[in-house]
Amino acid sequence: MADNLKWYVVHTYSGYENKVKANLEKTVENRSLQNLILDVQVPMEDTVEMKNGKKKVVQRKTYPGYVLVKMLMNDDSWYVVRNTRGVTGFVGPGSKPVPLTDAEVRSMGITQPLTTVDISVGENVKVVSGPFENFVASVQEINYDKKKIKAFVNMFGRDTLVEFDFEQIQKFE
Repeated sequence: MADNLKWYVVHTYSGYENKVKANLEKTVENRSLQNLILDVQVPMEDTVEMKNGKKKVVQRKTYPGYVLVKMLMNDDSWYVVRNTRGVTGFVGPGSKPVPLTDAEVRSMGITQPLTTVDISVGENVKVVSGPFENFVASVQEINYDKKKIKAFVNMFGRDTLVEFDFEQIQKFE
């Protein structure tokens, strides 16, 4: 069942993103649809604005006019989302919503990024995404602030130092 849960992009009236999120979450709770609609997000990003000569960090919607919904697509869940106030439709051709690919989900920063990793310098990790996917790397340095590690990857018989995001690696079992 978890494999059928996918992220879908829902188009909303501009400025209604948070209302759609709230309305959808309320509907899910009222109708006990937690098994169909798992998560609703309005991706935000920090931007720096100048106001009265001072820098101010404000949160802006990354994709204005869109809400991301993790759901099991069927007639019921489609109907609930489609008929939520402020929703103009799903992104996809005609009436067939197209789920985001795992790569798109990662690039959009939807998945909660790992803030820590259960590894230490000298340990081996498995690379789970990117050009070095399925390689085993030996950790040399861990930067918790940037959420990155530097590790040696053996390529063509030589160790090469490569930088990885925490999301790209997992503990080698």
